[in-house]
Amino acid sequence: MGGDQADAFWWTGELDRLHARFTHRFARSEPRESALAYIQGLLAPLARKNGWTLAEQAGHAAPDRIHRLLNRIEWDADEVLDDVRGYIVDHLGDRDAVLVVDDTDFLKKGARSAGVQRQHSGATGRTENCQIGIFLAYVCRHGRTLIDRRLYLPTAWTDDRQRCRRAGISDDTLFQTKPALARAMVWRAITDGVPFLWVTADADYGFSRSWRLELEEADVFHIMATTRHETVVTRWAVDHPVHDLFDELPRDQWERRPYEDEACGRRMADWARVEIRPWHRADRTHWALARRAVGRPENIVYYIVYCQTRTGLDELIRVVDSRGALEECFRTARQECGLDDYQVRRYPGWHRHMTLAMAAHACLAVLRAREQNAKRSQRIAASPTDPDPRESDN
Repeated sequence: MGGDQADAFWWTGELDRLHARFTHRFARSEPRESALAYIQGLLAPLARKNGWTLAEQAGHAAPDRIHRLLNRIEWDADEVLDDVRGYIVDHLGDRDAVLVVDDTDFLKKGARSAGVQRQHSGATGRTENCQIGIFLAYVCRHGRTLIDRRLYLPTAWTDDRQRCRRAGISDDTLFQTKPALARAMVWRAITDGVPFLWVTADADYGFSRSWRLELEEADVFHIMATTRHETVVTRWAVDHPVHDLFDELPRDQWERRPYEDEACGRRMADWARVEIRPWHRADRTHWALARRAVGRPENIVYYIVYCQTRTGLDELIRVVDSRGALEECFRTARQECGLDDYQVRRYPGWHRHMTLAMAAHACLAVLRAREQNAKRSQRIAASPTDPDPRESDN
C-alpha cells in the first residue's frame, strides 16, 4: 500500500462498508462514530497515531472520546472481530488458505500495562520490558491479513489477582501458555466455519504433540516446525530423533527449491522428506520434512507434516512460505495501520485497539486483492488471442 494512495484516502468507501458490518455492536451513536474515526486515523498518513493525533484527525478538541471508546464504553471486541472476520472470508475466503500462528512483541515502559514484564523480544533479540501478542493470520492466493489475537499473560500476572483486576483482567482469566492461546484461536476459526486447508506454526508452537494430535483427529492438515531433537515414530514403529532421519539421506533424496525467508526474502534451499508413523488412514500420510540452507549443511529446519497422501513437495513449501506472509502482515499493520501505536494499559483496551487495527488492515488487504484482480483482468484482456488451430495451414 503506497503512501500516495493512503494520502488520497483511497480506502474511505471500502472502510465505510466494513464499518457498517459492526455498527450494530454499539448501543449508541458516539461509540459507532468513534470506532470509524479511530480506524480512519489509524489508516491516515500520520507520523504518530496516539490519542491526541487520532482525535485531531477526527476533528475532536481532545482525546476524551477516543479514550472512552477504548477504556470505558461497553462493547465486545470479540463480537466486532467476528464481523471483521466475516468480511475477510466474504472477500478473501479460499478453501486452500493457510492459518498461520505466531507472536509479536510490543515494547513498553513501566509495569502497569496488562501482561508486561521483562521477557524475550523477537524484535530486538534481547530480554526487554514488553507485551507479547499471539496472532492468527489468514494467508491465501487472494491476500493475507490478521483474523485473531490474544494478549499473553505471564504467571507473574495471573498469580496476582489484585494486579489483574487493576488492569481489567477478570478473575476467570487464568494462565494459558502461548500454544494454548494459539490452539484456542485455531479452534475458533474452525468452529466459525472459516475456509482453510492448512495450519502452520514455528517450533515454539509446533513442538506441542498434543496440539498436533488434536489437529490430526479433526483431520486438519498441518505443517509444524519442530526442534532437531524431537523424537518421531518411523514407519517401522521405531523411535528416532528427527535429525537422525536426514543425516545419512542420499543426495538424490534432496531437492533444491526456492522459498521465502522471513528475514532475507526469496532464497534457495535443499528440501527432503521422510515418511513417518506406520498408523494412519490410507489417504493420509505423515512426513518429517527438512529444509537445508544451500552452502550451510548444518543449518537445517525440521517440520512434522500431516496431509493427504498425494500432496507434493511444492505444496508443502507453499505452506511453509506462508509464515513469511504473516511477518509481512505484522510489518504492514505496524507501518500503515498503527498496530503498535496504542496508549492503553488495560486488558480489554489492548484487545479493542488490536481489533480496530486489524479491521484497518483487513480493509487494505481487500482493496489490494481487488486491485490485483483488476490488473490481472487487464493483462488477460490485453494479451493476444491464441489463433484457432483449425485455421492454421497444414
